[in-house]
Amino acid sequence: MSFDIALSGIQAINQSLDVTSHNIANAGTYGYKANRANFATLVAGNQLTGVQVGSVTQNIGKSGGILNTGRTLDASISGRGFFVTRADDNSLQYTRVGIFDSSLDGYLVDASGRRVQGRAITPPSTELGAEGDLKIPNGAIPAQATTKATYIGNLSSDWKVITTLPDSTTITPDTPPDSSTYNMSKVTNIYDTLGKQHSLTQYFSLSGTGKVAITYALDGNGITDTMVLNFDPATGQLSQADPAAPVPITATLDLPSIDTTAPASWPNFVSGAKLQKVTIDYTGTTFFSGESSTATNTPADGYSAGTFSGVSLGDDGSVIAKYSNGLTQTVGKVVLATFANEGGLTQISDTSWLASAESGVANTDVAGVGNNGKINVSTLEQSNVDITSELVGLMTSQRNYQANSKVIQTESTMLQSLMQAI
Repeated sequence: MSFDIALSGIQAINQSLDVTSHNIANAGTYGYKANRANFATLVAGNQLTGVQVGSVTQNIGKSGGILNTGRTLDASISGRGFFVTRADDNSLQYTRVGIFDSSLDGYLVDASGRRVQGRAITPPSTELGAEGDLKIPNGAIPAQATTKATYIGNLSSDWKVITTLPDSTTITPDTPPDSSTYNMSKVTNIYDTLGKQHSLTQYFSLSGTGKVAITYALDGNGITDTMVLNFDPATGQLSQADPAAPVPITATLDLPSIDTTAPASWPNFVSGAKLQKVTIDYTGTTFFSGESSTATNTPADGYSAGTFSGVSLGDDGSVIAKYSNGLTQTVGKVVLATFANEGGLTQISDTSWLASAESGVANTDVAGVGNNGKINVSTLEQSNVDITSELVGLMTSQRNYQANSKVIQTESTMLQSLMQAI
């Protein structure tokens, strides 16, 4: 009997060694969760007959360290949750390994080729759609004409007053306005309907106390639209008709259409293109003493046509498509799944699991909502294997193996002595 008990101990230790060696081998595997062999006593009736490995469990709840990779399509989860993927057999599989890429057919996939699940967004809308495979639009993005621009700065109250303002009817690329007719000029780049860039020049002239007149030129050619900014000399702020209910201070420019009838002197015109009305928002501009300065001078919309150039992840799990014209669009958000009992998940590989009756159904939502953790971009979760503990386990298994071998050896010696005595 003691021989069988010791033999069962050696067999159980061998199985435990397999688990320990597997942990050590996967110490560098991203998202790996350490396994543990759980010993159980063998009982036959009222008789103890040895030991066995009753089960092997994974330490799913313990997170591994975080490694910075610098790759914008790598992601780790800080807190609870799993990335949700769809395999070729249409099953939903869960993992902590966030190594993503775009597939040839335009979907976000993980390192195993499984389609990552998320909620789609169709620009220009920001509303989240239904959960499913995340499709990445990898075609060209059409041009959009500029309709809004913003200028915020300080127009110096120390400027000298200009008595003769620029004459827009005489401004051409060859004959810009005399520098004595304005105090400062700024250029804002805008786009037409075909995505061609144009220069909108603003000439700022202090025309009186607290009054700054603005004359405009498009591609160096004067246009008839003008604007006057009125400031309160006491506060240096833009004057409001009703200070209790301030409104944006804007100028709307009815820019000429660009077509086959455009003047020959305007060389930047392209047949068929058009410029939209552009509204420039000056709210926030000040009239303080000292140097003039510009804080913002950009179009709020409008861009040239662009082709798909890649995809990246945002810190909130957003899937961001990038284009050659510098434009980016959020086309979806990765979802995370949590479980009532994540220890009950069915293991299908060292880094992937399936939902089961013991784990409960998956609760999915975007990162940071409910029990879901947060997503860290350009990082990966490392293995949660503790090498020191595993090496201690190896030494413990070696001692147990030697002890059980000694039992077998002692049993053999006793049997030999018994046979000799007989």
